[in-house]
Amino acid sequence: MTTSPAQPDTMTHAAALARAAALIKAQKPDAAGELLDRILEAAPADPDALHYQGLLRHAQGRSNESIALIGRSLTLQPAQSGAWNNLGNLLVETGRIDDAMRAYGNSVSFAKGGDEGADALSNIASLERRKGHWQAAERFSRQAIELRPEFSEAWYNLSIALMEQGRIHESVIANSRAVLLQPRNLNARSQVIRALELLGENEQALGMYREWLAEDPGNPVVMHLLAACEGRAPARASDGYVETVFDSYAGSFDASLEKLHYRAPELVARAVQEMHGAPAANLAVVDAGCGTGLCAPLLRPWAAHLAGCDLSVGMLQRAEQRGGYDVLHKAELTHYLHTQPGRFDLVISADTLCYFGDLHEVLAAAARALRPGGGVVFTVEAMPGGRGDFRLEGSGRYRHAAAHVEACLAAAGFGAVRIEPIVPRREAGQDVQGWLASARLPAH
Repeated sequence: MTTSPAQPDTMTHAAALARAAALIKAQKPDAAGELLDRILEAAPADPDALHYQGLLRHAQGRSNESIALIGRSLTLQPAQSGAWNNLGNLLVETGRIDDAMRAYGNSVSFAKGGDEGADALSNIASLERRKGHWQAAERFSRQAIELRPEFSEAWYNLSIALMEQGRIHESVIANSRAVLLQPRNLNARSQVIRALELLGENEQALGMYREWLAEDPGNPVVMHLLAACEGRAPARASDGYVETVFDSYAGSFDASLEKLHYRAPELVARAVQEMHGAPAANLAVVDAGCGTGLCAPLLRPWAAHLAGCDLSVGMLQRAEQRGGYDVLHKAELTHYLHTQPGRFDLVISADTLCYFGDLHEVLAAAARALRPGGGVVFTVEAMPGGRGDFRLEGSGRYRHAAAHVEACLAAAGFGAVRIEPIVPRREAGQDVQGWLASARLPAH
């Protein structure tokens, strides 16, 4: 038997709002929604209730409604620093960076003292970092720290801004402060160490990784990135690495890819069209490593049945909200494909096999999951000239030689192999070089 949330008429209005906020924070959307509906039925223009309902809609994956509700709340009562900051966060997620910057600016303007406004200042610093405005990012980070000296995220933003200005010693000190304040902030440490690697400070990067691993033995992210820094390359990224990274990244994944000019899904869809011709909604298709589901709307026209699998629960939740799949599975994709013999006509994987080194096992599993004549389409990052089949980069992703991709497809029984150079996205202002691979099994 379920219990209903306490009704507004049995508690004060302020208590009902506080209860609704607590239910949202506790991830109880049904109870929060029922209570907010009753509050707004009694007070349709209550700005706090509209703000909380906007936060609830965001938690439910309904971003446009969320933005509209918080916007209405701010029209009714503009002097809400926290609501302006929340609106800015939502606008960032939907790629509206200039609008977000204005919202954060309003949050700072309406701050009432104390450390209010520190979140918005730190968020402005993050946006300035995105634009490569390192001095502005430094300035806003320092303003946030002045308001809230123990603010880990602001210290992290400061460390990146300093690193990009070549002030390595100051950056490492700021990053150490961020880590001390929030020891499990993966982003703070990993990005600064990555910057050290890119600047050629490899010994300092190695020392920071080893220090981190001593503090947190067995951390799968640190172990994977340390292997890359040491020049080692395990056969693939561990399940723990993939789950940890992508669960933490799920909320901002699509917005982050937007700024990287991410094209892997559309490139995969183009290869599917070249393989199968005009869509006829007659194929059993699996999106292996589906992430937030960006491929679903592009693949759906060819699919009578569209399945997706991913290791990250956070990513699968976003994919479910986006829609388009008939079924979603939480599974490591090699294992999943191996357990689906003869199930599919098409296996696609956009920007996922870059977390695998040796591709023999995963492509053999793809072949097992396909019917006779079935096809595979995937992208990987291209390894520049040199010896070897693959290499693990400091980013945590692998690069592959075209010859390795071709050999693994042939070993799995595929023919009609096609491998072409692509640019799946940009990173640090540079084109990332990749391969778009497609192949088919014999029809009989």
